[in-house]
Order: sequence, then structure tokens, then C-alpha cells
Amino acid sequence: MNNLTRKKIAFHTLGCKLNFAETSTISRSFPEEKFEKVSSGQKADIYVINTCSVTDAADKKCRQTIRKFINRSPGAFIAVVGCYAQLRPQEISAIQGVDLVLGINERFNIADFIDNLEKKKSCEVHSCNLSGSDRFIQSYSAGDRTRSFLKVQDGCDYGCAYCTIPLARGGSRNPEIKTLVTEASVIAERGVKEIVLTGVNIGDFGKTTGETFTELINELVNVRGIERYRISSVEPNLLRDDLIEIIALNNKILPHFHIPLQSGCNKILGLMRRRYKRELFAERVNLIKRMLPLSGIGADVIVGFPGETEDNFMETLSFLEKMPLSYLHVFPFSERPATAAVNLPGKVGYNEKEMRCKKLISLSESKHREFLDLNTGKVAEVLFEKIKSNGMISGFTGNYLRVEHPWQSRLAGQIKKVRLKGVSESGKMSVELID
Repeated sequence: MNNLTRKKIAFHTLGCKLNFAETSTISRSFPEEKFEKVSSGQKADIYVINTCSVTDAADKKCRQTIRKFINRSPGAFIAVVGCYAQLRPQEISAIQGVDLVLGINERFNIADFIDNLEKKKSCEVHSCNLSGSDRFIQSYSAGDRTRSFLKVQDGCDYGCAYCTIPLARGGSRNPEIKTLVTEASVIAERGVKEIVLTGVNIGDFGKTTGETFTELINELVNVRGIERYRISSVEPNLLRDDLIEIIALNNKILPHFHIPLQSGCNKILGLMRRRYKRELFAERVNLIKRMLPLSGIGADVIVGFPGETEDNFMETLSFLEKMPLSYLHVFPFSERPATAAVNLPGKVGYNEKEMRCKKLISLSESKHREFLDLNTGKVAEVLFEKIKSNGMISGFTGNYLRVEHPWQSRLAGQIKKVRLKGVSESGKMSVELID
């Protein structure tokens, strides 16, 4: 490669916050003297697509995205990496125009696999089988001075009947707390004010080091320069009292919880091989609301799992109606190869799944409106982002309400105290500055 002419490289991420942290880390492996990083919407010499494979719809979106970049830039070098690449490498390599496919571990050494940027006659595939001893590869996102995603854990040991994540990412593992404290300090030096803690099953943190997630939080809040920590999804059975208590007592940890429920019917939870019953979920949510009345609480729900009757679904709907939740993420069941759910009887038809989804989405919208009303008139702190859109600047409160205010450049990247006035035409909360 000619060092005098930098090649343009673009990165595109599909899926979760963890993928965004890992894409950022991958991008930093390309030396700046040889590569110029551009947005994925621009013309580039090489495109790196970091994929997701959580559902059949995610796989389809990955294929559509790959073909989009190939059609846009037929002469560009196309590298596909990540979960979909780990699970279905041959499916990707069969797409005409893909040059390189790398699995979960190999993607972090992508620069070593690219000897030149010439289009290949046949796709090159490197996707090794995972083992229980797969190493933890440190990752955090950089480039956005508003917030950073910090990977604290990877993999999962749970083996839920519908999930391919253990197949794609291997077993649960994590680095030592001191390593993550060092990374958080590096992030702070970049001027970032908020860190989002990400992973596959972050409540399982410490399994490989003999530490706990609460101990990690206790150390991270002492890192100078970081003013806010947001915790991503935590399983109900791992959302322990001591974790809820430290969130309630420390203002640096934001009162926002995302708890995967998946079903409000114990029979279906059993078929899913989940490690709790709905009573535990309800007990956790109610404890959070007693300690943090204005906390935002979201939940994941899968509808149409094999064996879910209409009565089972109505049980879930009735259960969720009673829960003080802020929003729901609703997914129709997606059958994944090599999972236990493939062999379960009682498949639910597409139309029925769609109808059940619509009912839960309607409930989610109602719950969210109630949460907005509950917060109207309250004082909150908002981390404003750097983007100007339609003359407005937006940001998130600690309890995960999206707000907006007429653009002022001095607000960008700053945490400001505001009063929540009500819902604007855009669907965001309008605010007035207090300080």
C-alpha cells in the first residue's frame, strides 16, 4: 500500500451498543498514516460492516446492508465481521462482491488480514470455532465527546432456548475491575462526560475474576471526569438489592433500568429456559420504584414463542398492564438455527404474532405517555448532544427521556439542569433551562 496516498475507510455498525464499542476499537487498529476514516455514507476504498444476528430480521438487514454498499461502490473492498459473520460465514461469502469475512475474534485483527485492497476472485473467510476460554478483547467507543460505550463483559452461559448469542460470542468472561477503571480514565481524558456500560450479560460480571458488578460500579464512580454512568440491560435474577441500592444512593449512576422480561407467563418462561419467574421481575421493578419513584424502567418482550397460546399471551398483557414500566421493546419470536426452540411444538403463525406485537406496542406507547406525564414539571439534569437539528438541540435525562431545547452552542456536550415542560410536536420533552 502506498503510504503517500491514504485510503478511505468507512465503518458501518448493525445491532447493539456493544457492537458500536467494538467497531470503534476495530477502527483504531487502522493506522492514520495509511487510512483516512470517513462516514459510511461517503465513498470509500474499503467498507467494514460489523453485523448482528439476534433475529432472522437482523440477518436479513445485514444482507441488505452488504448489498447496498456493494452496489454503491462496486470497486470497494468489502469486509464483513461480527456475529452474523461468526454464525453464517458461508452465507455471507456467497454474496458476490464480498472480499473478506471475519468472525468474532478475528475481526479485531482485521488490519493484519488486508494485504492489499484489490477485489478478490473469491471471498476469504476466517471464522474460528469459539471455546470456553476465548479471550476478552477490550473495547470502547471514541469520537463522540458526549458519551462513550465501554465493554465490561462478553459472552453468555445462560443457554436460553431461543438465543444464538452463546454460539456467536462464547461463554461469559470479563477483565479485572482495575483494567476497566484504567479504560474509564482514558475515556475521561477525551472529555467524555457519560459512559454507557455494555456487554452481553453485564450482571454476570466478575464470573472470571471473582469480582462483582456492584464492586465494579463502586470503583468506576471514583474516576475523575466522568459525571454519569448508564447501565445497559441486566437480567432480573442478577439485579440484586446491593446494585439497586448503590444506584439509588449515587447520583453518578443514572436511574434508568432495562430489564429483559421476555414473557409475563411462567409457563412460557420455563419453555424459554429463563432463570426466573415473573414474580421475581415484579418484585425487582416494585423495589426500584419504591427507592427511585421517577426511575425509567424498560423491558424486552418476545411474543409468539412456540407453545404460547392466546391465553398465555393475555396473561403477559395483563401482567405488563400492572407493571410501572416506562416503555417496552417488543419482538416477534424469530426461529434461530441450532437453538432448542427449533424443535418445540405449538408454532405461532406470522399474522398472530403481528397482532400480538401491535397490542404490546400500543401498551408501550400508553406506558410511555404516562411516564412523560409523571415527569412533566419536574427538575432534571440533561446531557445535551452536539448535533443541531431543525434549530434544536436534544439530549437525555438520567431516566432516559429525550428532551429538546432551541439551539445554543454553549449547551453542546454539557450537563444542564432543566425543568420538563411537556411533550413537544416532535414527541420529545420541551424544557426550560434553570442554570
